[in-house]
Amino acid sequence: MRAAIGVSLALACSAAHAADAAAVAWWVWPLALFVVTFLLGIVAVLGGVGGGVLFVPIVGGFFPFHLDFVRGAGLMLALSGALSAGPGLLRSGMASLRLAMPLALVGSIASIGGAMVGLALPTNVVQTALGAVILMIVVLMWRAKKSERPEVREPDRLGVALRMNGIFHDAASREEIDWKVHRTPLGLLMFAVIGFMAGMFGLGAGWANVPTLNLLLGAPLKVSVSTSSFMLSIIDTSAAWVYLNRGAMLAMLTAPSILGVMLGAKIGGKLLRTAKAATVRRMVIGLLLVAGARALLKGLGIWT
Repeated sequence: MRAAIGVSLALACSAAHAADAAAVAWWVWPLALFVVTFLLGIVAVLGGVGGGVLFVPIVGGFFPFHLDFVRGAGLMLALSGALSAGPGLLRSGMASLRLAMPLALVGSIASIGGAMVGLALPTNVVQTALGAVILMIVVLMWRAKKSERPEVREPDRLGVALRMNGIFHDAASREEIDWKVHRTPLGLLMFAVIGFMAGMFGLGAGWANVPTLNLLLGAPLKVSVSTSSFMLSIIDTSAAWVYLNRGAMLAMLTAPSILGVMLGAKIGGKLLRTAKAATVRRMVIGLLLVAGARALLKGLGIWT
């Protein structure tokens, strides 16, 4: 049993960290992962970001696991959260199937291609690209604006044909909000790009779904957030199967990570009522900045 675990750990560790990993008992890594991902789960909820966008750069940069295994675990982590939240969001009427399905179909197809490309490229190339993408996310989060109810004067023909509209009850304002979308062709193109990056880097893509649905397509913010959470269960499933098929899933990495994030998210949900959103958001941006810089420098061979 110990020999099998040792073999799995050896496969998971990168060459740069192999010597260090061999000197540490195998059970230390799952325990450390549980603690770190528990904290990430709390911060992810408070900061309004998906766990995958924090998990992949931090674990990939500071733990001795090969990046392929970390990306596969990142997809499973985002998928677990989406499957947990999806049914409730659909029942509440906040998530829209009409809005989600066409965009998720494009995103899921692109995510398969992204996963195949990510697994085919050399690790240092993917690590460098991951660092660049994370730093781009930092810039987007810093500059991002939220619109509760964007103004859509006239829906486009494709949006009308796909019936991407609806009505939802806003419990906060006690209003029935009639919404529709525009710029649908550009939205489909953007979700192809988002899906590709989600599959390639294992980031989930919730960080990009919400701005695209809200600011580009013009869906209300609450509909955008809810629909994005549901869409992850479709987009991430496609990419996750590629990683599973290639053997890039490691139980000792994935299991404690999912457990830690899910438990941390429950605590984060309770703390959300009293936490200062602006302070937590700055903390998330700081974490991503450090993790992105670490991934970029590691990929370039500057900081190994």
